[in-house]
Amino acid sequence: MNPSPQDHIPVLAAELVDLIGPEPGDTVIDCTFGAGGHARLVAEMIGSEGTLIAIDRDPVAHARFQEFESLSQCHSRFLACEFSEGLKLLQNEGIRANALYMDLGMSSLQVDAAERGFSYSHEAPLDMRMDPRQQLTAAEVLNEWPESRINQILRAYGEERYSGGISREIVRRRPLETTSQLVDAIKAGMPTAARFGSGHPARRTFQALRIAVNGELEAIDAALPIAWDSLEIGGRLAAISFHSLEDRRIKKFFARLATGCKCPPDLPVCICGHDPEAELLTRRSITADESELESNPRSRSARLRGALKLADVEEAP
Repeated sequence: MNPSPQDHIPVLAAELVDLIGPEPGDTVIDCTFGAGGHARLVAEMIGSEGTLIAIDRDPVAHARFQEFESLSQCHSRFLACEFSEGLKLLQNEGIRANALYMDLGMSSLQVDAAERGFSYSHEAPLDMRMDPRQQLTAAEVLNEWPESRINQILRAYGEERYSGGISREIVRRRPLETTSQLVDAIKAGMPTAARFGSGHPARRTFQALRIAVNGELEAIDAALPIAWDSLEIGGRLAAISFHSLEDRRIKKFFARLATGCKCPPDLPVCICGHDPEAELLTRRSITADESELESNPRSRSARLRGALKLADVEEAP
């Protein structure tokens, strides 16, 4: 059974709210509503004159939003789609936000729903879809994709050192139907010593499959520029990531926006006249403190970054 919204503990909640600084009457976009933990805190701060727009492709999140909507005082709206698509819809409507945030990766709703196949700790069908309406599942990837392609996603998305042996074992054992069968294949494809290292031996493979099934990195790449364009001048964009592939994308995106002169380094004076479009709010990523790590172990890998919008792209000289 999934916990109630009141039981849900959002990661880096106080830090996120402090970073985006929502004020009464603001319009805020929550790109990854999930169980609504961050949204509830934001709603309290923007008040009855504020507007919170939530986006999530998971139908369970939509059900949680309906509970949130009945309890919150702010104006609210939900878009049932992947967040880059939702942001594009809002952009086409001309909506501009004072703050926008993303809580990337899996939500607690997905982790806790054992039957959806996201966890290597529970027996379940090989599904891993964040949106159950989409066709591609982890079972299709594992049983139909060529070994070379499986090897590639394990290396690229899971940074799995033993991707070659694991992908060979997966293909040898086809068809795979359950998470436990996949875990057995992963262990068999690794050296014995590697099975007893830090962390569960299936962690990286499950991460890679989830990312591939849901197109997570492509969604981030598509969403970030639209999110930035959707902010008012002086607006703030924040993102919480949970692994290096996500965090590197966020870090590079913010760094590019915060860069001023783009002239070749050998020029004695600037001739491009380019001003920064952003001010970094986090020189280094914000991580959970000891008290949060103790109360919410899922926060261990969380990284929060943020930026303040100084100018629209078209307004830059």
